[in-house]
Amino acid sequence: MLTAAACLCTGVILHGTSVRAVPRRIILLRHGEKANSHALCGIGLRRAVALSQYYLGQNAKNQSLLEGQVPAAIFAMTLHTLETAGHTAVSWRLPIKTYAAMPGENGITKTSEKNSATQAAAADVLGNPKWHDRIVLMFWEHHHIASPRLERLYSAQKVTLRQLLNIDHLEGVPKEWKNNYDYFWIIDYDPNYSQIPIRFQMVKQIYPSPFTKLPHNEWGEELPKEYPLSCLR
Repeated sequence: MLTAAACLCTGVILHGTSVRAVPRRIILLRHGEKANSHALCGIGLRRAVALSQYYLGQNAKNQSLLEGQVPAAIFAMTLHTLETAGHTAVSWRLPIKTYAAMPGENGITKTSEKNSATQAAAADVLGNPKWHDRIVLMFWEHHHIASPRLERLYSAQKVTLRQLLNIDHLEGVPKEWKNNYDYFWIIDYDPNYSQIPIRFQMVKQIYPSPFTKLPHNEWGEELPKEYPLSCLR
């Protein structure tokens, strides 16, 4: 499934102004299915392997997202996202750049910590010359990718990647990350022109054997009835 959106590049920078630190593409995805507040369940662990082998790792079978390029950086924020990114990072022998937001003794991570981590990561992604004109992978927590409720609660600041990466300037971008673990958001920029992206695509993860049993519900649809009790919904 692909959906594309046109860019509304209005009043952000002067036409023709060179931007020195903008990636060519950001591949943004939610962590895998989880067992609890700090660990993935069996399905999530299998998804982490599948992501590396089929889409994001070195020698991945499907090169449509990476287009044959080596990722410049891999970003993560929570234990779930670190675990999901692990196989991909190992395959490239790349460190995971972590903007940590970790659960406390009660197993809950403060929203303010997730806000700060997301803001710092977005500033790095759109401001670090190391990533200029290259591909960056971001494994993230879904509410801090896109959430109308979160954006309302913190209306005085930008707290979601939808806002911070400027994809809210594009038409057709969902306002909320739905109950899905099986999609990528692909964000393309013209790195010599603007920090406003020029294209947005939603790409569904489709896997061959032995990963065909991974949940692959359509965007916004409920998880399958056979979704195991060992994984949180």
